[in-house]
Amino acid sequence: MALKPLHDRVLVRRVESDEKTSGGLIIPESAKEKPAEGVIVAAGEGARKDSGELIAMSVSEGDKILFGKWSGTEVTIDGEELLIMKESDILGTLS
Repeated sequence: MALKPLHDRVLVRRVESDEKTSGGLIIPESAKEKPAEGVIVAAGEGARKDSGELIAMSVSEGDKILFGKWSGTEVTIDGEELLIMKESDILGTLS
């Protein structure tokens, strides 16, 4: 992967959602929502204060995250659809 996000941005690969409900019903492609969880593929170095001091990122490459439904911008890199978003768009990390 040749893209390195700048500042406080992260590159995210969506985690595929289940094709069945908990009751066993199969969800067709047309009714599926895009998943709101993913894995961080790459992360920037962090934001900077007005004084120039670096504010370190609280997430890093490999973290599994939860983000808002409309967060980020979709980009296609090497034929793969990814999201690039600010760290502040991340709602939390999953363990």
